[in-house]
Amino acid sequence: MTHRRNDPVALAAAKAGFSPATGYRVLQDARLPSQRQAPRGRRRPDPLSGIFEEVVVPMLEAAPGLRPVAIFEELRRRYPDTEFGSRRTLERRIRDWRALNGQDREVIFRQVHEPGRLGMSDFTCMNDL
Repeated sequence: MTHRRNDPVALAAAKAGFSPATGYRVLQDARLPSQRQAPRGRRRPDPLSGIFEEVVVPMLEAAPGLRPVAIFEELRRRYPDTEFGSRRTLERRIRDWRALNGQDREVIFRQVHEPGRLGMSDFTCMNDL
């Protein structure tokens, strides 16, 4: 806010293109937003902390086609006393693991040629035929 040197906060904010409330907030703390925010940690303990690397990864390496729901049911069967929280956490972890360590996917570029869409001609005169 270089306009703040000569103008009040509300006018300087208007000249800069933002609200007076933002002008006052910038005036109070001149650090960048990326410097102000502390990285957010986990809000609850990791339910898969000791299980994912020891149990789930070998299952994925042995059978890459396993679905996350089947793995979740197997974990509930093997460890009935452990509360696993949400299935979505396991699905996200498996998706991320497959993206980094899973099989390579086959890339297919489909070529669909619709009749009449592209007309190609080499300007050959076919009137004699």
